[in-house]
Amino acid sequence: MSANPKPKPDRESDFRGQMLAWYGAHARELPWRQRPGAKKPPDAYRVWVSEIMLQQTRVAAVIEHYHEFLRRFPTVQKLAGAREASVLAAWSGLGYYRRARMLHSAAKIVVWQRDGEFPTTAAEWWELPGIGRYTAAAIASIAFGEDVAVVDGNVERVLQRFSGERISGEDLWRAAEDLLDRARPGDFNQAMMELGATVCTPRAPACLTCPVVDLCATRGELPDADKAAKQKKREIHYALSLRDGEVFLVRRARDASLMAGMWELPEISRPGRHSKSAFTVRHSITVTDYTAHVWRESAPDGASGKWVALGKLAKVAMTGLARKILRKVARDSDRV
Repeated sequence: MSANPKPKPDRESDFRGQMLAWYGAHARELPWRQRPGAKKPPDAYRVWVSEIMLQQTRVAAVIEHYHEFLRRFPTVQKLAGAREASVLAAWSGLGYYRRARMLHSAAKIVVWQRDGEFPTTAAEWWELPGIGRYTAAAIASIAFGEDVAVVDGNVERVLQRFSGERISGEDLWRAAEDLLDRARPGDFNQAMMELGATVCTPRAPACLTCPVVDLCATRGELPDADKAAKQKKREIHYALSLRDGEVFLVRRARDASLMAGMWELPEISRPGRHSKSAFTVRHSITVTDYTAHVWRESAPDGASGKWVALGKLAKVAMTGLARKILRKVARDSDRV
């Protein structure tokens, strides 16, 4: 018998190495992401903005708005000094507008209370408005190299399938911390999220292309206990009132549960007798699929609103559905 038996493979160490190698070769090119292994840390402001935008929003939708938002507010100082209406206008189309308001509030704290210095640890980031445990850890690890793990829906799925256990709550965070690569926490966290988003997907995971398939306890077969929420369907009618290159808009109540204070077309219970059907738009918000019927008619009697020039709509904080409708109006009329 050999006096020096061959050491057993370290499953977790192999997992870290294979994940980082895969991420280095296959990471998607995203505007807020640096090349894996880059020596210079990414800009904290850009990472922060992207993480807030990515909350409950698809990557493709974020890319569409990210560049324009940074064009308007290239620095935290510009964001802090902007009017809330301007911030909401730039955010329009991303939904969940409370995120934009909290981002604006946090920017003011960074500029006016911290002299423009960003927090460097997850604990400090967590103290800012609109930043929870995951977002704080993501920013601190990616932008500042703090060795702190992240857990989002993608990471949770990878951890459960890798371990073969349906872990949750604090056990998930402990499992993520145990698995974290301490030398490259930012890249490792992004690799975990990337694997969950592109390979270890909720349904039909691409196990044959997974870099850690040989280390996985389940090969994607862990039963999904959570069924997707059934989509609700709702029909809604809007009045489209146009005059001399302007459109009539109304403002949602400031205490509304959704999109408070945002501008939109007037909602009507049913079209008038002389109304003319313009078009129909479909739009989804969380678990509701809307079919919006747009009618050409005069502004409803007694409606409290304002006329806005079509050429200035980009600067107005509108709901995503209103912007979608008016973009179609602009395309059809070639007026903007």
